[in-house]
Amino acid sequence: MSLLSKTEIKKKIETLEGWNYTNNSIYKEYTFDSYMDGIQYVNQLAVKAEENNHHPDIFVGWCEINLAFTSHDHGGVTQLCFRMAQEADKIFLRGNFIRS
Repeated sequence: MSLLSKTEIKKKIETLEGWNYTNNSIYKEYTFDSYMDGIQYVNQLAVKAEENNHHPDIFVGWCEINLAFTSHDHGGVTQLCFRMAQEADKIFLRGNFIRS
């Protein structure tokens, strides 16, 4: 899978709510009402990441999860990064997580 140009990234990121682009990755912060809701979210996302062999960098904080997708193999953002960003949003929206 080839890298997307900055123009392609800018166009695609506008279609995703809350996602940003910097340092060759796309990233977003999710907030939860409890620490364990965030952990449950990460566990669900980990399954999808393993299925797609495309794993985010994850920071787990108190009631927040920060995700960043990049292709370490290619050194930047690919179409798969955006597909996984959409999956991350789907998991968040369909989960039983109480958002703050």
